[in-house]
Amino acid sequence: MGEGFSSFEARRGSRPFHLEVSAEKEASAHATLTLRAFYRLLSRTECRLPAKYLAYLRSYAGGSRKSPAEVFGTGDLASLWNEATQEALQLTLGNSGHNQILQQRVATAKKSGDPLVLIGGPPCQAYSMVGRARNAKVKSFRTKGDARHFLYREYLEILAQNSPDVFIMENVKGILSSAVGGKGMFQQIHRDLSDPARALRRGKRKGAGKPKYLLLPIDTNEEGTRSAGEAEKDPSLFVVRCENHGVPQARHRVIIMGVRIDHEAKALEAPGLARKVKEAFVSDALAGLPRLRSGLTSGEDSSENWIEAVEAQRRIVAKCLKQADSALRERMEGLHFSRLPRCSTEYAAGSPEHLPGIRDLGQDIVLNHDTRSHMPGDLARYMFCSAFARENDRSPTSGEFPKLLAPDHKSWSTGAFADRFRAQVAKNPSSTVTSHLSKDGHAFIHYDPSQCRSLTVREAARLQTFPDDYLFLGNRTEQFVQVGNAVPPMVARQMAAIVWSIVEG
Repeated sequence: MGEGFSSFEARRGSRPFHLEVSAEKEASAHATLTLRAFYRLLSRTECRLPAKYLAYLRSYAGGSRKSPAEVFGTGDLASLWNEATQEALQLTLGNSGHNQILQQRVATAKKSGDPLVLIGGPPCQAYSMVGRARNAKVKSFRTKGDARHFLYREYLEILAQNSPDVFIMENVKGILSSAVGGKGMFQQIHRDLSDPARALRRGKRKGAGKPKYLLLPIDTNEEGTRSAGEAEKDPSLFVVRCENHGVPQARHRVIIMGVRIDHEAKALEAPGLARKVKEAFVSDALAGLPRLRSGLTSGEDSSENWIEAVEAQRRIVAKCLKQADSALRERMEGLHFSRLPRCSTEYAAGSPEHLPGIRDLGQDIVLNHDTRSHMPGDLARYMFCSAFARENDRSPTSGEFPKLLAPDHKSWSTGAFADRFRAQVAKNPSSTVTSHLSKDGHAFIHYDPSQCRSLTVREAARLQTFPDDYLFLGNRTEQFVQVGNAVPPMVARQMAAIVWSIVEG
């Protein structure tokens, strides 16, 4: 969200939104946000891709693991680095001391007199439908006991105390159906966000004069209008389908735009999100990234051994295909595997079409682009899935897997997770990139069977529309979590344009 707002241009070269403070509790994500804050500060005084920042990216890609603080925290850029550390704070919502720090920083920002915008949202795991399905199987789990359901109240505190002009709150679709004690959470959240001071049960004296908010969909309807009343009756109007707005991913999220009532007239006249005539596809997003092979979980992990391993799995897959799958068998038999690296920092031919801002002309190094290792059985499943998807323009369900390739999972034959193994179709938007990618890549298999692997962090970041110069720090697991939890910057940039039209006309 911060990347999209801070990169929005009201006019060429003019970026009006400046992040005053961000709050992130995870150390790796906080490190990523701090480096990006430094990048923005440096680019304001230099250029779109500052030379010293690019030099650090090259050094990192070359194997150096010096932290950004070690490189930029001393010398002529130390003051900018210190300013970045003051913007990006490692805080945990719900911790009273951290809450106080955040409130003080927001209050200081408000004193500048500029329009104040609050962007973000409470952690979504408690509202996720998949998360709730998993929790339902845990005997000790009780919805009432999940404190994450009520972290939005920390958001309310900031609203009640600082009355920003506009706020944007993002969450998963599951928030619309989430319930605590038999009562719908979204209805309560809607009421609370409309009148934060009242929601926090402040007395008349403390709550007197505190403004209320009009809760509007960030997007307009087909007639180009938006209505708070209609959205309250039909909360599905808050759902944004990112693939309709240029993102190469079928990502559906609830976006609530809260507008202080003194901005009501401008809010009702504000435009909606950009409509794209042509959908962006997975192949569009991944264009220009170098081809890679998967790793091996046992034995020497060399290109030669990998080719031998995948050839053996290819023969198994071709042999177990039914007679009716002759076209797929021919595709499998025609597969050719070549020597490929597991990671590469050099771009290939091509560029991400229909996705402006992904790769700067000066960007000459690929970041976060290295592969996982896969077990032999998974190599066969990945190969089958991607070959099937190429042949049928969709990924196979569990019922379409040859029995020999079925994984040893109790839920496999029940249909509960029929698409546990899913190849991304080249000429479609991808499925929703989630933080589950940090656990395994089964649901994000590359569409090219000759690479026989799951997606890399950079490929997932491309599907989320992060620019290539955005470096994700931490280990690979932590990087996947950061990518999966994010709002696509392309959509956030469009949100920023809408908010700008409200606060500045």
